[in-house]
Amino acid sequence: MVFVALVYIFLSLMGIIFFYIKWKQSYWSRKGVNYIEPDFFFGNTTAMTKRKDHRSKVFERFYRHFKSRGEKFGGVYDFFSPVLIVTDQELIRNVLQKDFSHFVNRVGYINEDADAITGNLFNLKNEKWKNIRSKLTPTFTTGKIKMMFDTMTQCIKGLEKILDENAALNDPVDIRKCLLLFNSDIILTVAFGLDVDSLKNPENDFRKQFANVFKLSLKSIIKKFISDNFPQWLLVALQFRLTNKEAEDFFIKVVKDIVEYREKNNIYRKDFMHLLIQIKNTGETADNESLNSNSTMKHLSYSEMAAQAITFYIAGFETSSTTVSFALFELALHTDIQNRLREEIQLVMKKHNNQITYDGIMEMDYLDMVFQESLRKNSTASALSRKCNKAYPIPGTDVVIEPGIEVVIPVYGLHNDPEYFPEPDKFDPERFNQENKKKIPPYAYVPFGEGPRNCVGLRFGKIQSKIAIVAIISRYKVTLNGKTQLPIKFTSNRTPAVEGGIWLDLENI
Repeated sequence: MVFVALVYIFLSLMGIIFFYIKWKQSYWSRKGVNYIEPDFFFGNTTAMTKRKDHRSKVFERFYRHFKSRGEKFGGVYDFFSPVLIVTDQELIRNVLQKDFSHFVNRVGYINEDADAITGNLFNLKNEKWKNIRSKLTPTFTTGKIKMMFDTMTQCIKGLEKILDENAALNDPVDIRKCLLLFNSDIILTVAFGLDVDSLKNPENDFRKQFANVFKLSLKSIIKKFISDNFPQWLLVALQFRLTNKEAEDFFIKVVKDIVEYREKNNIYRKDFMHLLIQIKNTGETADNESLNSNSTMKHLSYSEMAAQAITFYIAGFETSSTTVSFALFELALHTDIQNRLREEIQLVMKKHNNQITYDGIMEMDYLDMVFQESLRKNSTASALSRKCNKAYPIPGTDVVIEPGIEVVIPVYGLHNDPEYFPEPDKFDPERFNQENKKKIPPYAYVPFGEGPRNCVGLRFGKIQSKIAIVAIISRYKVTLNGKTQLPIKFTSNRTPAVEGGIWLDLENI
């Protein structure tokens, strides 16, 4: 009798769950919005969930589906959560800029008390985001980037040593793997003020702990599903954690030790940590060596500092490594473009005592064209996501985007749209010359986002990537090695890395 009752309860529960999911996955139908028929439970993101395709390609398909049907927007489901895909330039502008007050936040779980690392600038909401953003924005001005430039270029020697060894032995190099180590050193130096030779010692404690923060595994995928589909208030009440506690404790201790040591010994270093210390003590940054304030008020806690520094690392080392890898891949395939770029680099460097300088990089117009076209053709930002925070009637329609709905702008779809970029599969830096770039609609090219919530570190990211390109192209001729699998296929990493790696042959100049 008890067994029968349990079976009845189980079947009833399964029935309730089934009809609940079906009801959730009928949201766009009830709203009168054109949508792509979802798979039960998984929604329209099955290929992503099962790691069969990268997010950028999945959202590009959504973009093409709705645009080919003349739709300015359309509905899909991430599991059973409704997502609005936007294809129209005017609506994209509204979401990112004009009507930003309706779309202030990104989608992401945050619980600073139980999971301090989630309290980073990318995840922060509403006034807390606005407050931290206003404090961090001055750390990425041109003047601050110049201040940190010499610290960044110190890492070039380690990269050159590794590449010289490969070139001498005629060994191909997995360039993204090499650049991940190089950029790891740059970020650790600039963000934490630590000289960690990752190229020599790739298994150092810092890289291990960083890997633990957002490690991609079945457990992390399940946690991400829970954080995206369960009520935030419930997860906060349950003290749910997304990130690794050991890694969190490690980085908070590292930051605290660095700050206390610098303040005690009045140590000045031209890096991001110095600027964070200034913000912690005074609420603002200054172009000087000052660390302390007469006030006892602290504007940033150690956990907040650690969260921003870690996010700086995660955002900086992976995206930059991928961007430069794709740029070198294209340059290896197009020797005429590579030769023209090298000529510009050598000419400008000659004016600057054959050194890589900030002013020199700013003078390299063709380098900027190559960089922008690489970001266009193989964007590391697969999609821009915003969460509606107050009801938004879509102009010219009867549709109202309700609070809590995720709105996605498929960057990869925009960047490979032949309406904006004819022959999108062609690598053509001339798209971004002074004349042609004026023809590109403002919201058709958004590698760093747009509006108040764009990438705060975009200047740093550009310089960091350009330093690597200049350092490599000025010293080596690069060609594609046969170990690179063509046509390239993206892996299921956060950023669209190439399956099997991009393997290059290097020839010293």
